[in-house]
Amino acid sequence: MTENRAVKVVLAGAYGHGRSHLENLRHLSARGLVELAGVCDVREVDAEWLHGLGAPAQARPDGLAGLIERTGAEITILCTPINTHADLAVTALRAGSHLLLEKPPAASMAAFERITAAVGETGLACQIGFQSLGSAAIPALRKLIASGELGEIRGIGVAGAWERPAEYFTRSAWSGRRRLDGQDVVDGALTNPFAHATATALAVAGAEERGSVASVELELFHANPIEADDTAAARIRLADGQVITVAVTLCATGRSEPYLIVHGSAGTARLTYTTDELDGTVHPRANLLENLAAHVRTGAELLVPAPRTGAFMEFMEAVRLAPDPLPISDEHQEIHADRRELPGIRELTDLSAERLALFSELGVAWAAAPGAARG
Repeated sequence: MTENRAVKVVLAGAYGHGRSHLENLRHLSARGLVELAGVCDVREVDAEWLHGLGAPAQARPDGLAGLIERTGAEITILCTPINTHADLAVTALRAGSHLLLEKPPAASMAAFERITAAVGETGLACQIGFQSLGSAAIPALRKLIASGELGEIRGIGVAGAWERPAEYFTRSAWSGRRRLDGQDVVDGALTNPFAHATATALAVAGAEERGSVASVELELFHANPIEADDTAAARIRLADGQVITVAVTLCATGRSEPYLIVHGSAGTARLTYTTDELDGTVHPRANLLENLAAHVRTGAELLVPAPRTGAFMEFMEAVRLAPDPLPISDEHQEIHADRRELPGIRELTDLSAERLALFSELGVAWAAAPGAARG
């Protein structure tokens, strides 16, 4: 393998979150590590968006295989709607391209299995885009837990509270949907914007591969007029007896950084996974595309191979199969012209992480209604 060369890359999905991939490609291109050879989207990508990236070939999603073959792309970054991941991932792999697949990997376990089967058939790499799993903070926290300094671990609590405008839920046909045209989408707060929260907690617990999750309790709600959850709580019981709770919302005021707390009999540890800060110390984070490019060039070990996300997909499957989220009535909301807010919701997510409790266990009126959506 040749160590010093730029790896050719195709980006499928340049709009929305795809813009962050374009920025990363600019950064890595400037270092001579990658070359953007092609862009694949349902609409042509403006030249100004590709500034500093040359003049890559373009194609529509149904031309992805041809684009890969025409450009000789060794890596495809797949940043398309969740319900398209499986088809496009298999297409890219069978066209001979390694894969950087955005989270969540797939909308269902069956779709995830299609992808992993194609990985096995082709012998190519599939790196899943859980950026937080490239953080050195996770092994540092696991080492702290293993040292016994925190005592006996009684659980991990996760809290996340962000604000999203109404247009966030209408930005595309699949936004805020559980299903679209007969296909699973499962685009909710738990499984998309806060997917990293659960994946990080599972990594800290050392429970990442399939078979790690014993059961999942879910409380799914929406304040906005959508199908999916914009506010939700979950309790994950692991096969080894550990417990993880996750409480998240997209109906807060402003943004605070989501975090997890490890509760031990002798102390606690707090990881802010978006900033890689563990109890006041900021740890370095590896770039997942750079790591994948190194894997292609030199055989470097992948940081987030698909099997490392098997337990997350067990959680994803539980959300997919759960009853549809229940609406939160207007009387419990502050409705603004451009967004909806749940008063006190940030404090509730904090309390959930502190007590390892679901919303219904915290005396929340809108979560205690008979028939609350629980899985």
